[in-house]
Amino acid sequence: MANYQNIFTQVQVQGPPEMGMVEDADLRERSKSARFSSLFGWLGNAQLGPFYLGVFGMVGLAAGLIWFVMVGMWFWGQAGYNPGVFLRDLFYLSLDPPSPEYGLSFPPLAEGGYYLIASFFLLISVCAWWLRAWTLAEQQKMGKHVAYAFASAIWLFLVLGLIRPILMGSWSEAVPYGIFTHLDWTNLFSITYGNLFYNPFHALSIAFLYGSALLFAMHGATILAVSRFGGDREIEQIVDRGTASERAALFWRWTMGFNATMEGIHRWAWWFAVLCTLTGGIGILLTGTVVDNWYVWAQEHGYAPLDQ
Repeated sequence: MANYQNIFTQVQVQGPPEMGMVEDADLRERSKSARFSSLFGWLGNAQLGPFYLGVFGMVGLAAGLIWFVMVGMWFWGQAGYNPGVFLRDLFYLSLDPPSPEYGLSFPPLAEGGYYLIASFFLLISVCAWWLRAWTLAEQQKMGKHVAYAFASAIWLFLVLGLIRPILMGSWSEAVPYGIFTHLDWTNLFSITYGNLFYNPFHALSIAFLYGSALLFAMHGATILAVSRFGGDREIEQIVDRGTASERAALFWRWTMGFNATMEGIHRWAWWFAVLCTLTGGIGILLTGTVVDNWYVWAQEHGYAPLDQ
């Protein structure tokens, strides 16, 4: 007989909507109602709302929408305003940065100026959304862990599209907006600078990326595995001895010799995720500005075999 596994069997409990904090909270820009979605309940909490955008949220959404429409309209033009061609070639369409001859100057719209304008709105959108994450955490007297983690991702975003192109003296170093052209840029970038596999910060970034996936899988599997004992209700596990938490801890002590605590696993996951983009940004920033060929650099530092 198959046992209850709780992998695809999300339990949805719906009661009166939880409207959140009201003490010392600005309610003027928060929606006044909430509802439930059974579909969303398969992915997480079924309650939708209340929503809070605020000034930074509105700016972030508006600027992000402008960027999205600008890129979409460029793709639409490349497809000759033909919906069939647009859908067929969507993965190949691209909005490219200016050519190298323009350096850091502002080129004509059709030769990269349009790209720079779209990038400006994307930058405003991302920064405004980060300010929203900070101010909402401040309002609810939370730690700023989400804002700090988001800042690590923004660091990589800024290195790729702003900081490194400025240091290299050309907007052409920025990443194009397109699915396959983005992948082509990554491949060409690695080939141009002697294979990123020999970039130690790239190696660290990949290690933290895979490590994040491993930690997330371990944590998710553990909680699901003890949900039959109430492991998904973490607050109760503080005082509910001998069931979910202790079984999970015992399993990992038997398996690996030690176990993470409920706080520790989230601390590990936070650091791995943050360091993934942080070290990745450092590796990209050093490429072309400090190191011109990572393979030669690796040979000089005993990191790669010398050519025979």
